[in-house]
Amino acid sequence: MTPRRRRGTGGGQPRQLNEAARLTQQLLDAGYTKRDVAEVIGRDPSLVSQFFTKGKGAAFVEGLRYAVQEMQVGAAMNVQELKAVAEPHIQRRRTKAGRTARVRAKDVIATPGRSTMARAAKQHIASGASRLRPVVENTAAVDGRIAFTVRAKKRDFLIDSGRRTDSPGVRRNVVQRRDSTEERAYGNSAGPGLGEAGFAASEWKEKVDAHGGDVAAAVRDWMVETGRLAPGAQITHLEVRGWTPT
Repeated sequence: MTPRRRRGTGGGQPRQLNEAARLTQQLLDAGYTKRDVAEVIGRDPSLVSQFFTKGKGAAFVEGLRYAVQEMQVGAAMNVQELKAVAEPHIQRRRTKAGRTARVRAKDVIATPGRSTMARAAKQHIASGASRLRPVVENTAAVDGRIAFTVRAKKRDFLIDSGRRTDSPGVRRNVVQRRDSTEERAYGNSAGPGLGEAGFAASEWKEKVDAHGGDVAAAVRDWMVETGRLAPGAQITHLEVRGWTPT
């Protein structure tokens, strides 16, 4: 007699992957791990496994879709870049009362009393990059220093990479991406005889306040005013780091 078809269990995949699992599988096939995917969506790795075993993950589909698209074109490759792309598009779960549910996720990486950092990609930058502002404000409150890394189209940088007139004291290995963008760091290392590392956070808080709290706009205008970036250029990714000098 015809053998009865057995349900997929254990080592096999579910009969049909939902959209969250399908998008996750594309990231897994590209070499990322489930722990990486969990970091991208800001959740626990056990939830990622449940995309495959329990059909969960509908709230993360749009964010994962954006992350996969950016990965495929080479615009975002490391986990933090993918996270910055996905985060603005992730739907937060709601309670029975209709309020946004609390989750164990962080918008910034921080070492209490020492340093903090936040990143934003182009979608979040376009909406004001709100997660960057607390880094500047909190660092200014303790008279700290900040530095930032800017990513934009290579053609929009007006000073040749690595020149001291662009960013004195930073590492010279400017990161160039396959999508014709380039990353340049400002203020993260002073070097011998070049003064204190970083920029005064209090001064940058004034710049940010003058731009209505938009850190990306403040950084872009500073780079244009100082002849580093072409007028009308767009910053595609921005990382801001703050610390208290020891």
